[in-house]
Amino acid sequence: MSWFESLILGLVQGLTEFLPISSSAHLRLTAAFSGWEDPGAAFTAITQIGTEAAVLIYFRKDIGRILSAWTRSLTDKEMRRDHDARMGWLVIVGSLPIGVLGLTLKDQIEGPFRDLRLTATMLIVMGIVLGVADRLAARDESGGRHRTPKQGKELQDLTVKDGLIYGFCQALALIPGVSRSGATISGGLFMGYRREAAARYSFLLAIPAVLASGLYELKDATDGGHVTWGPTIFATVVAFAVGYAVIAWFMKFISTKSFMPFVWYRIALGIVIIVLVSTGVLSPHAAESSG
Repeated sequence: MSWFESLILGLVQGLTEFLPISSSAHLRLTAAFSGWEDPGAAFTAITQIGTEAAVLIYFRKDIGRILSAWTRSLTDKEMRRDHDARMGWLVIVGSLPIGVLGLTLKDQIEGPFRDLRLTATMLIVMGIVLGVADRLAARDESGGRHRTPKQGKELQDLTVKDGLIYGFCQALALIPGVSRSGATISGGLFMGYRREAAARYSFLLAIPAVLASGLYELKDATDGGHVTWGPTIFATVVAFAVGYAVIAWFMKFISTKSFMPFVWYRIALGIVIIVLVSTGVLSPHAAESSG
């Protein structure tokens, strides 16, 4: 991988990680459209450490409170009723599905799941799911002539059941094209959570999963020696800087705007990929980068 490739892929990772359009799909597609080797699942996982570092800094106050309360709840039973302590436990509960499935499906994630036809299908399908969830949320917020507006649920209303549902939604993102934020936010909207609440929990829930995945791939890559470290580290730093700016923009955007621009983008991109693969312009498979 060249330094120019790492710059572009780092920018793509940072721009797309937190938007509901699938960062793994865009990394795969950027390489395919440019005629580069597929950066691979290991590169994706390692550069996501950069974007998750942006989450840690942006939500540092929330994370600090949660960690402090959760740690105290280990020995203080009264603290287990505290919202921040409960949030710590619910992030752990919500992380279980992707942890189990990530290890179980490791070979598929690094192989068959990276087929562009599957990526395109997931872009379209999950785009439609996000669109339906967005419209239902908008209807509940605005009410109507014969309906009164519904008050969306906040993170204080999160239960173990809801946390697990969020977790299984997040696990869908093991397939490129799904989008971690898109799947979890959609799940939250279907369960009646406000947009900001769904997005905030989505970002917090991603922290243990992404960091664990990145560190696992980091160890695997170190042992196997199949990662070009200089460009990969550079891409990770670029992803961090861009990702932080995107989080700040996205949290403001969703407070007043619809997700529909992302929905139409996903569907259009998925259709374009299917056409290009069907006409032979793009190969559905790409060789994994060997270094």
